[in-house]
Amino acid sequence: MTTSRRIQFGVFFQGVNFGTIWSSDRSGSQYDFESFRRIAQTAERGLFSAFFLGEGLRLREHFGRIHELDIAGRPDAQTQLAALASVTERIGLVATQNTTYNDPYDLAKRLNSLDLLSEGRAGWNIVTTDNAWTGANFRRGGYLEHADRYRRAAQFVVAAQRLWDAGADGVGTPVSVADQLVSFEGPAPLPPSAQGRPVLFQAGDSDEGREFAASSADVIFSAHPGLEDAISFAADLRRRLPAHGRAVDELKFFPGAQFILAATDSEAREKADWVTRAQVSPQTAIRFLEPIWGRDLSEYDANGPLPDIDPVVEEVDGQRGSLFQGRRALETAREWRDSAAAEGLSIREFVIKRSSLRTFVGGYSSIADRIVQYVDAGAVDGFNVSPYLVPEGLDDIVDGLIPELQERGVYPTEYVGSTLRENLGLPALGERAEFAA
Repeated sequence: MTTSRRIQFGVFFQGVNFGTIWSSDRSGSQYDFESFRRIAQTAERGLFSAFFLGEGLRLREHFGRIHELDIAGRPDAQTQLAALASVTERIGLVATQNTTYNDPYDLAKRLNSLDLLSEGRAGWNIVTTDNAWTGANFRRGGYLEHADRYRRAAQFVVAAQRLWDAGADGVGTPVSVADQLVSFEGPAPLPPSAQGRPVLFQAGDSDEGREFAASSADVIFSAHPGLEDAISFAADLRRRLPAHGRAVDELKFFPGAQFILAATDSEAREKADWVTRAQVSPQTAIRFLEPIWGRDLSEYDANGPLPDIDPVVEEVDGQRGSLFQGRRALETAREWRDSAAAEGLSIREFVIKRSSLRTFVGGYSSIADRIVQYVDAGAVDGFNVSPYLVPEGLDDIVDGLIPELQERGVYPTEYVGSTLRENLGLPALGERAEFAA
């Protein structure tokens, strides 16, 4: 059980969806280093534990065309983080990297490199995929069965761990891995960093994903920011840890969240109205429905009711998006239509409501009081913040909310160490159980 009465923040620079407003005259560029530098340095000024970058392996498409409603494309995550390592000193640098379309020896070496160059501040957000649409970029589209994606991820992580451990025995120490889905032979290419190896993040929410996190992750980035939901989610994961030989404090919980803050609650609500309407334009609202309906809905009015027609039901590739994957389109459309009708919501109002569920809106003082409730319940170790504006989206948190949290004694007043592992409060590698093979 987490006993530290302390909360932390990470920043999740996601970019490629409508959660970040790119149409404002206050918005920066998703390509320019200045956007990333300012966000990372603001977060470090606020003693954030980590700067967390998502990674898309293929540009988003919508009905066969590049999706350009918000933005398209972003520089490679590990390249950006290596550049940020030179302009920051303490904040952790977490790269999202895929175990399906990377090779373990190569990726382990690149992550080890970032960990060395940043002096022990690297993290790896482990993600999987199996769809052929994404894999077409890699000449291996659809090569991995859905049921095998977490099997390969588990073998991939253990292989990387063996390579990093071999580096502690000396550069050149031979490593041979011969699992069913992961195999290679090669010498350890680098020595370990100050924290031993990169910190492992994971965000799976299915039963398989939770089991994988319980076996392998140091930090779980969840989609459960509501207090009761966060308590239930953490209890479930902590219950799974002993079966993998792990103590219940070896996994940290950082749900994703967005904060809309101001001096008073009423000012924050006014700001939230501007934010949500800037995030969800009429065109964005229509595009939100189209992957479920599987057809062009541009003839519909975003200020009117949801479409009264049924979706196109057919198997599609990954461009129809994560909202569609694994869902039953007919049932989803009917559920959304009935829900919107029951509450009298237009298309745009419905999309705004669905996309606002992970948001804290309020004055600095009242939101600080709410966060203390999470601390007292032991529900989370921190929040992974998605700024709604880049690069100024963390200013309210750093200048307004964090001083309130520090006054309540639940937020650090300095970095406790120099490595990401130390600043997250994770046990040193020698103090924790080894990975389950």
